[in-house]
Amino acid sequence: MGHVCTTCGCNGTGAGLSRIEHIKAASNHLRGTLREELEQDTPAFTEEAVQVLKFHGVYQQDDRDRRRAARASGGGKHYVMMVRTRIPGGRVSPEGYLAHDEIAERWGNGTIRVTTRQDFQLHGVLKRDLRTAIRAINQALMTTLGGCGDQERNIMCCPAPLGDRLREEVGALLRQLVGALTPATRAYHEIWIDDRLVASGRETEPLYGDRYLPRKFKTGIALEEDNCVDVYANDLALIALRSPEGGLAGLDVLVGGSLGRTANKPDTFPAVAVPLGFVPPERAVEVCRAVVTTQRDFGNRSDRRHARLKYLLHERGVDWFRHQVEDRAGFRLEEFRPVRRMAMNDHLGWHEQGDGGCFYGLYVENGRIADVAERRLRTALRRLVDELRPTLYLTPQQNVILAGLEPGARQEVERTLRAHGVPLSEELSNTLRHAMACPALPTCGLAVAESERALPGLIRRIEAMVAELGLERERISYRMTGCPNGCARPYLGDVGFVGTTLGKYDVFLGGDFEGTRLNRLFARNVPLDEIPHRLRPVLAAFRDERRPGERFGDWCHRVGVEALSDRFAAVPSGRGA
Repeated sequence: MGHVCTTCGCNGTGAGLSRIEHIKAASNHLRGTLREELEQDTPAFTEEAVQVLKFHGVYQQDDRDRRRAARASGGGKHYVMMVRTRIPGGRVSPEGYLAHDEIAERWGNGTIRVTTRQDFQLHGVLKRDLRTAIRAINQALMTTLGGCGDQERNIMCCPAPLGDRLREEVGALLRQLVGALTPATRAYHEIWIDDRLVASGRETEPLYGDRYLPRKFKTGIALEEDNCVDVYANDLALIALRSPEGGLAGLDVLVGGSLGRTANKPDTFPAVAVPLGFVPPERAVEVCRAVVTTQRDFGNRSDRRHARLKYLLHERGVDWFRHQVEDRAGFRLEEFRPVRRMAMNDHLGWHEQGDGGCFYGLYVENGRIADVAERRLRTALRRLVDELRPTLYLTPQQNVILAGLEPGARQEVERTLRAHGVPLSEELSNTLRHAMACPALPTCGLAVAESERALPGLIRRIEAMVAELGLERERISYRMTGCPNGCARPYLGDVGFVGTTLGKYDVFLGGDFEGTRLNRLFARNVPLDEIPHRLRPVLAAFRDERRPGERFGDWCHRVGVEALSDRFAAVPSGRGA
């Protein structure tokens, strides 16, 4: 591989490697025992197979709502699989969407989940149906390879289908990056599609090697005027700069973003990406591969809690990392070119595409496409896709864009949504449209608190309080997760709620709406019902004390979150918003 890992201290011998590193190395390029275990009439995979399975886009989970009843009856866990489809830039054909809808109905739990990384997740798939479900996804010309695992994950990109030159050239770069950063292994097709294995030893992995990356690796591409992808949260962040002619002048390169941390482990922390340099479009792929291989060779492989790129930068420094990247790429990076304050557009509502067509950004609460009581979103969306055949784009805010619509389709879209009890995006308050949560309980094994099931009730209490305070026109982002790992990017929100134990959350304030600054801890272990009460005096003070045009997160940052915490620490306990 050319460069010897020094961070983990293995010296090429394997000594000091974590257990998962050994599993990856022994997997024969992600084959492991998956094929044999798929043929067994058992509800779950072995632990070694579970680790390999992640690379194929699958997490083995159990329904935690059923645990207590199972224990009482002497039964075991109810194992289910979460299947994540990798969707670069969030682009989904109508056939691809309808395939996921059918899979959700036949083999899943009847819902589709839009993730904060522009993927689809299917929940509740049983082991016996896993190969059939993945094969159906591939028949729709999509893949789950790279949805999870210690490799390049789904590459994010602004989803707005606007027909300008910059977006077209960024889209072409996205496709190049996907090809350049996707594993070369044939294991995926052998196991899920072809149902045959190639003999061991006949394959190499030129980018990833035998052990792949030390940890998951995330890449995002933002536009200089729009950071809807939360690009600063990525291991590798690219900001596309516009040329005077309107095309792609080049890309600012930033590295080391990651929001995961471990509770009560102060040496783990969220971080935003930091500037590395500028690269012209024709050399961007080389630089990105050099960033990946530097992390491959020097990232920590002994302690997975410190395996992300941000910890390598923390230990070695940006200058050292830049030297490594330039040495591998074979040229020097240009000076970083700071951009003006980036906007954040959620792309909801009606927009002209610039080619005579239009698109509609449809709000999906917490990304869950489902039929619940009178609100039959999944049925409505299936009908619209089946009849109008739009291209869909998944947004980083867990919403869905219906693109390529004729201007005359507006009435049909709105009529169909209303007929199925689905509110139009334009009718939503700013509080609702800028809130999002991770799935958490009952399926995520890391969750210690509710998130997707808790935020709807909480955010509506906050919505009423915000309106009562006269702040309903303010754009304030609220993000909730059921554990400190940060999948819904709570540490970049104006307000973040991070689960600490069942029913309690740490509350963070002071991020910026554009997602370029981390927030800070305001209050620890706040009971769910008490959160609106803790926020009320802060929001009221913001209303009364802010400077003209100042936003909530910026005001909190200027005043100081610690000062706000001290100022409002003695707020008496109360119930109501």
